[in-house]
Amino acid sequence: MIKAAIYGKGGIGKSTTVSNISAALADKGLKVMQIGCDPKADSTILLRHGRELPTVLDTVNKKKEDFDLSEICMEGYGGVICVEAGGPVPGFGCAGRGIITALEKLEKKGAYEIYKPDIVFYDVLGDVVCGGFSMPMRKGYAQNVFVLTSGENMSIHAAANIAMAIDNFRGRGYARLGGMIVNSSGVKNELGKVQELCGDFNTGIVGVLPRSSTVQEAEPLNQTVIEAFPDSDMAREYRKLADSVLEVCRSTAKDSGVMDQPRYVGGGII
Repeated sequence: MIKAAIYGKGGIGKSTTVSNISAALADKGLKVMQIGCDPKADSTILLRHGRELPTVLDTVNKKKEDFDLSEICMEGYGGVICVEAGGPVPGFGCAGRGIITALEKLEKKGAYEIYKPDIVFYDVLGDVVCGGFSMPMRKGYAQNVFVLTSGENMSIHAAANIAMAIDNFRGRGYARLGGMIVNSSGVKNELGKVQELCGDFNTGIVGVLPRSSTVQEAEPLNQTVIEAFPDSDMAREYRKLADSVLEVCRSTAKDSGVMDQPRYVGGGII
């Protein structure tokens, strides 16, 4: 089983990107599970076509241990298993606690054994990398962390913090930095800024997503681009990115003892 976490600054388009990657891999015949690790609980909304899905934290608070996996797991587009960790009411409690609870309960309930996913994606809010928000990086969870960023300063800053957290865990058997994903915003020298960041952390760019109105056109339909516009240029970009992410993950799985990362730009190794 491949497990990968995708982190990034809030509002950068991370959940949309992860959902399209999940949909693209599901179309290739892989069994995918996507776990939303954000208190907003909207990571998988496009995959489940807007259908309501109780969060793990709310379910645990209401029912303790007396619930079935079917109450917190929903099959979405292409058979993707959708899970939302959830979080406390704003201002009350630690949002990271929802992530810890979700991952612990999924393991305890045997979710991975029952659903048998080929690949699990943790979609994690990256503005804060501490406590529960760092749990998907820890041993036994994700093998690789991919960081979604644009060339905007705040996004670069968040990406650097995430990469630094991964670097601090080096040697403990925690997740490795799989690379950066560029979600283009159109700022000046965007690719150059991200490449400079990659140089600071000895990693590379896994893929570059262009700006596209197709993404905005798919969202009101409560669908991913892969589902709504499968023949579009943007769908092809998401498929290319999904292939690159999968390639990095499989490379790690085959040679987990090698710490140096393969470097990628737009799907090509450099």
